[in-house]
Amino acid sequence: MPNYVVRCGIMRTLHVMQGRQEYIRGMRVIARTPRGLEAGEIVCEADQRVLDQMDNPPGGTLQRPMTEEDENELAHLTAHSVAEADICFRAMRELELPMDLVDIERVFGGERVVVYYLSENRVDFRELVKRLSNELQTRIEMRQIGVRDEAKLLADYGDCGKPVCCNTHLMKMPPVSMKMAKMQKATLDPNKISGRCGRLKCCLRYEYDVYEEHQRSLPRIGADIVTSNGRGRVLGQEVLSRQLLVQMEDNRRVMVHADDILSVMRREKTRERTKQASEEE
Repeated sequence: MPNYVVRCGIMRTLHVMQGRQEYIRGMRVIARTPRGLEAGEIVCEADQRVLDQMDNPPGGTLQRPMTEEDENELAHLTAHSVAEADICFRAMRELELPMDLVDIERVFGGERVVVYYLSENRVDFRELVKRLSNELQTRIEMRQIGVRDEAKLLADYGDCGKPVCCNTHLMKMPPVSMKMAKMQKATLDPNKISGRCGRLKCCLRYEYDVYEEHQRSLPRIGADIVTSNGRGRVLGQEVLSRQLLVQMEDNRRVMVHADDILSVMRREKTRERTKQASEEE
Protein backbone atom coordinates (compact mmCIF):
# COMPACT_ATOMS: atom_id res chain seq x y z
CA MET A 1 0.00 0.00 0.00
CA PRO A 2 1.25 3.54 -0.72
CA ASN A 3 2.53 5.94 1.92
CA TYR A 4 0.98 9.36 2.40
CA VAL A 5 2.02 12.71 3.84
CA VAL A 6 -0.52 13.61 6.52
CA ARG A 7 -0.84 16.95 8.35
CA CYS A 8 -1.90 16.55 12.00
CA GLY A 9 -2.49 18.73 15.04
CA ILE A 10 -2.71 22.48 15.55
CA MET A 11 1.05 22.70 14.90
CA ARG A 12 0.29 21.17 11.46
CA THR A 13 3.07 18.61 11.77
CA LEU A 14 3.71 16.57 8.63
CA HIS A 15 3.82 12.78 9.11
CA VAL A 16 4.52 9.98 6.67
CA MET A 17 2.01 7.14 7.12
CA GLN A 18 1.06 3.93 5.43
CA GLY A 19 -2.57 3.50 4.48
CA ARG A 20 -4.67 0.36 4.24
CA GLN A 21 -6.63 1.85 1.36
CA GLU A 22 -6.27 4.62 -1.20
CA TYR A 23 -6.67 8.23 -0.10
CA ILE A 24 -6.86 11.47 -2.06
CA ARG A 25 -5.51 14.95 -1.35
CA GLY A 26 -7.55 16.93 1.15
CA MET A 27 -9.32 13.90 2.62
CA ARG A 28 -9.92 14.12 6.38
CA VAL A 29 -8.65 11.07 8.24
CA ILE A 30 -8.12 9.56 11.69
CA ALA A 31 -4.51 8.51 12.26
CA ARG A 32 -2.41 6.94 15.00
CA THR A 33 0.70 9.05 15.77
CA PRO A 34 3.27 8.93 18.61
CA ARG A 35 0.93 11.31 20.51
CA GLY A 36 -2.11 9.07 20.18
CA LEU A 37 -5.18 9.08 17.98
CA GLU A 38 -5.34 12.31 15.95
CA ALA A 39 -7.40 13.95 13.24
CA GLY A 40 -5.43 14.75 10.11
CA GLU A 41 -5.58 15.72 6.46
CA ILE A 42 -4.02 13.98 3.48
CA VAL A 43 -1.47 16.28 1.79
CA CYS A 44 -0.14 14.03 -0.98
CA GLU A 45 1.26 10.60 -1.74
CA ALA A 46 4.72 10.16 -0.21
CA ASP A 47 6.77 9.11 -3.24
CA GLN A 48 10.55 9.27 -3.25
CA ARG A 49 10.64 12.80 -4.67
CA VAL A 50 8.53 14.03 -1.73
CA LEU A 51 10.53 12.06 0.85
CA ASP A 52 13.79 13.57 -0.41
CA GLN A 53 12.47 17.00 0.58
CA MET A 54 11.51 15.97 4.12
CA ASP A 55 13.91 15.71 7.05
CA ASN A 56 13.13 12.64 9.18
CA PRO A 57 9.35 13.14 9.35
CA PRO A 58 7.51 11.40 12.21
CA GLY A 59 5.57 8.29 11.33
CA GLY A 60 2.18 6.82 12.14
CA THR A 61 -0.59 4.74 10.64
CA LEU A 62 -3.77 5.77 8.89
CA GLN A 63 -6.78 4.25 10.65
CA ARG A 64 -9.74 5.32 8.52
CA PRO A 65 -11.38 8.21 6.68
CA MET A 66 -13.06 10.60 9.10
CA THR A 67 -16.71 9.73 9.66
CA GLU A 68 -19.62 11.94 10.65
CA GLU A 69 -19.26 10.69 14.24
CA ASP A 70 -15.59 11.67 14.19
CA GLU A 71 -16.47 15.14 12.92
CA ASN A 72 -18.98 15.56 15.76
CA GLU A 73 -16.41 14.42 18.32
CA LEU A 74 -13.84 16.86 16.92
CA ALA A 75 -16.36 19.71 17.09
CA HIS A 76 -17.14 18.74 20.70
CA LEU A 77 -13.44 18.88 21.64
CA THR A 78 -13.03 22.24 19.94
CA ALA A 79 -16.05 23.68 21.74
CA HIS A 80 -14.61 22.67 25.13
CA SER A 81 -11.10 23.99 24.39
CA VAL A 82 -11.99 27.54 25.49
CA ALA A 83 -13.13 26.35 28.93
CA GLU A 84 -10.05 24.16 29.31
CA ALA A 85 -7.82 27.09 28.35
CA ASP A 86 -9.50 29.19 31.06
CA ILE A 87 -8.78 26.46 33.63
CA CYS A 88 -5.15 26.37 32.58
CA PHE A 89 -4.83 30.16 32.62
CA ARG A 90 -6.30 30.47 36.11
CA ALA A 91 -3.99 27.76 37.44
CA MET A 92 -0.94 29.53 36.02
CA ARG A 93 -1.95 32.81 37.66
CA GLU A 94 -2.75 31.20 41.03
CA LEU A 95 0.63 29.46 41.08
CA GLU A 96 2.30 32.71 39.91
CA LEU A 97 4.27 30.94 37.22
CA PRO A 98 6.40 33.15 34.89
CA MET A 99 4.84 31.84 31.70
CA ASP A 100 2.25 32.96 29.14
CA LEU A 101 -0.38 30.57 27.85
CA VAL A 102 -0.53 30.51 24.04
CA ASP A 103 -2.94 27.68 23.27
CA ILE A 104 -4.00 24.21 24.36
CA GLU A 105 -4.71 21.14 22.25
CA ARG A 106 -6.66 18.07 23.27
CA VAL A 107 -5.52 15.16 21.13
CA PHE A 108 -8.48 13.58 19.34
CA GLY A 109 -8.31 10.24 21.13
CA GLY A 110 -8.30 11.94 24.53
CA GLU A 111 -4.90 10.50 25.49
CA ARG A 112 -3.46 13.90 26.42
CA VAL A 113 -3.80 17.67 26.50
CA VAL A 114 -0.86 19.66 25.14
CA VAL A 115 -0.26 23.09 26.70
CA TYR A 116 1.74 25.52 24.55
CA TYR A 117 3.36 28.36 26.48
CA LEU A 118 5.94 31.14 26.22
CA SER A 119 8.61 31.74 28.85
CA GLU A 120 12.01 33.39 28.86
CA ASN A 121 13.37 30.93 31.44
CA ARG A 122 12.84 27.37 32.56
CA VAL A 123 9.70 26.90 34.64
CA ASP A 124 9.00 24.37 37.39
CA PHE A 125 5.48 23.42 36.33
CA ARG A 126 5.13 20.13 38.25
CA GLU A 127 2.39 21.49 40.52
CA LEU A 128 0.58 22.92 37.49
CA VAL A 129 0.65 19.54 35.75
CA LYS A 130 -0.78 17.81 38.83
CA ARG A 131 -3.61 20.33 39.09
CA LEU A 132 -4.48 20.17 35.39
CA SER A 133 -4.35 16.35 35.37
CA ASN A 134 -6.91 16.25 38.18
CA GLU A 135 -9.22 18.83 36.63
CA LEU A 136 -9.03 17.66 32.99
CA GLN A 137 -8.74 13.95 33.81
CA THR A 138 -6.06 13.21 31.22
CA ARG A 139 -2.32 13.29 30.69
CA ILE A 140 -0.81 16.81 30.45
CA GLU A 141 2.09 17.63 28.14
CA MET A 142 3.80 21.02 28.57
CA ARG A 143 5.48 22.40 25.46
CA GLN A 144 7.55 25.57 25.51
CA ILE A 145 7.57 27.39 22.16
CA GLY A 146 9.10 30.55 20.67
CA VAL A 147 7.47 33.60 19.14
CA ARG A 148 7.66 32.13 15.64
CA ASP A 149 5.76 29.04 16.79
CA GLU A 150 3.27 31.36 18.49
CA ALA A 151 2.62 33.02 15.12
CA LYS A 152 2.22 29.57 13.56
CA LEU A 153 -0.54 28.85 16.08
CA LEU A 154 -2.34 32.19 16.18
CA ALA A 155 -1.52 34.26 13.07
CA ASP A 156 -3.80 34.31 10.04
CA TYR A 157 -2.67 36.57 7.16
CA GLY A 158 0.62 38.31 6.40
CA ASP A 159 1.28 41.74 4.89
CA CYS A 160 1.13 40.16 1.43
CA GLY A 161 -2.54 39.35 1.93
CA LYS A 162 -1.99 35.59 1.90
CA PRO A 163 -2.10 33.11 4.80
CA VAL A 164 1.15 33.16 6.78
CA CYS A 165 3.75 30.76 5.42
CA CYS A 166 4.47 29.18 8.81
CA ASN A 167 0.86 28.00 9.01
CA THR A 168 0.61 26.69 5.46
CA HIS A 169 3.51 25.21 3.46
CA LEU A 170 6.61 25.64 5.66
CA MET A 171 7.70 22.34 7.19
CA LYS A 172 10.39 24.04 9.28
CA MET A 173 11.28 27.66 9.83
CA PRO A 174 14.65 28.57 8.29
CA PRO A 175 17.00 31.09 9.92
CA VAL A 176 16.69 34.60 8.46
CA SER A 177 19.33 37.32 8.85
CA MET A 178 19.55 41.04 8.15
CA LYS A 179 22.23 40.22 5.55
CA MET A 180 19.51 38.65 3.39
CA ALA A 181 17.42 41.82 3.51
CA LYS A 182 20.41 44.00 2.63
CA MET A 183 21.44 41.85 -0.32
CA GLN A 184 17.92 42.00 -1.77
CA LYS A 185 17.86 45.81 -1.37
CA ALA A 186 14.84 45.46 0.92
CA THR A 187 13.92 48.33 3.16
CA LEU A 188 15.60 48.02 6.54
CA ASP A 189 12.58 49.43 8.37
CA PRO A 190 11.81 46.72 10.99
CA ASN A 191 8.08 47.40 10.69
CA LYS A 192 8.14 46.47 7.00
CA ILE A 193 10.43 43.44 7.02
CA SER A 194 9.11 41.82 10.20
CA GLY A 195 6.39 39.18 10.16
CA ARG A 196 3.51 38.57 12.55
CA CYS A 197 5.97 37.00 15.00
CA GLY A 198 8.03 40.21 15.19
CA ARG A 199 11.04 38.49 13.60
CA LEU A 200 12.39 38.92 10.06
CA LYS A 201 9.98 37.55 7.45
CA CYS A 202 10.59 33.97 6.33
CA CYS A 203 10.08 35.01 2.69
CA LEU A 204 13.40 36.91 2.80
CA ARG A 205 14.98 33.46 2.75
CA TYR A 206 13.20 32.17 -0.35
CA GLU A 207 15.22 33.95 -3.05
CA TYR A 208 18.42 34.44 -1.06
CA ASP A 209 20.21 31.47 -2.70
CA VAL A 210 19.59 32.96 -6.16
CA TYR A 211 20.86 36.38 -5.04
CA GLU A 212 23.94 34.75 -3.50
CA GLU A 213 24.66 32.79 -6.69
CA HIS A 214 24.32 35.91 -8.86
CA GLN A 215 26.50 37.94 -6.50
CA ARG A 216 29.31 35.39 -6.74
CA SER A 217 29.33 35.83 -10.52
CA LEU A 218 29.68 39.64 -10.26
CA PRO A 219 32.87 41.64 -9.66
CA ARG A 220 33.16 42.85 -6.08
CA ILE A 221 32.51 46.44 -5.11
CA GLY A 222 35.80 48.30 -5.49
CA ALA A 223 37.07 46.03 -8.28
CA ASP A 224 38.58 47.59 -11.42
CA ILE A 225 36.99 46.37 -14.63
CA VAL A 226 37.38 46.82 -18.37
CA THR A 227 34.31 47.37 -20.54
CA SER A 228 33.81 48.15 -24.20
CA ASN A 229 33.54 51.83 -23.18
CA GLY A 230 36.72 51.87 -21.14
CA ARG A 231 37.97 51.13 -17.66
CA GLY A 232 36.17 51.86 -14.40
CA ARG A 233 35.67 50.92 -10.78
CA VAL A 234 32.64 49.11 -9.39
CA LEU A 235 30.70 51.26 -6.91
CA GLY A 236 27.55 49.19 -6.45
CA GLN A 237 25.69 46.04 -7.52
CA GLU A 238 22.14 45.36 -8.65
CA VAL A 239 22.33 41.62 -8.01
CA LEU A 240 19.06 40.36 -9.48
CA SER A 241 19.36 42.34 -12.75
CA ARG A 242 23.14 41.60 -12.82
CA GLN A 243 24.02 45.25 -13.35
CA LEU A 244 26.87 47.28 -11.84
CA LEU A 245 27.20 50.95 -10.99
CA VAL A 246 30.63 51.84 -12.40
CA GLN A 247 32.68 55.02 -12.13
CA MET A 248 34.61 55.43 -15.37
CA GLU A 249 38.06 57.01 -15.70
CA ASP A 250 36.48 60.34 -16.68
CA ASN A 251 34.43 60.19 -13.41
CA ARG A 252 31.16 59.42 -15.20
CA ARG A 253 28.91 56.99 -13.34
CA VAL A 254 27.11 54.50 -15.55
CA MET A 255 25.17 51.26 -15.19
CA VAL A 256 26.93 48.33 -16.87
CA HIS A 257 25.47 44.88 -17.42
CA ALA A 258 27.66 41.97 -16.30
CA ASP A 259 27.69 40.59 -19.86
CA ASP A 260 29.37 43.81 -21.10
CA ILE A 261 32.43 43.36 -18.85
CA LEU A 262 35.48 42.34 -20.85
CA SER A 263 37.77 41.60 -17.90
CA VAL A 264 38.23 42.15 -14.19
CA MET A 265 41.64 43.49 -13.23
CA ARG A 266 43.36 42.14 -10.18
CA ARG A 267 43.89 44.69 -7.47
CA GLU A 268 47.60 43.78 -7.22
CA LYS A 269 48.20 44.60 -10.89
CA THR A 270 46.30 47.86 -10.56
CA ARG A 271 48.40 48.89 -7.59
CA GLU A 272 51.62 48.05 -9.44
CA ARG A 273 50.60 50.17 -12.42
CA THR A 274 49.65 53.06 -10.14
CA LYS A 275 52.98 52.78 -8.33
CA GLN A 276 54.92 52.68 -11.62
CA ALA A 277 53.07 55.75 -12.91
CA SER A 278 53.86 57.71 -9.74
CA GLU A 279 57.56 56.76 -9.94
CA GLU A 280 57.77 57.88 -13.56
CA GLU A 281 56.31 61.25 -12.61
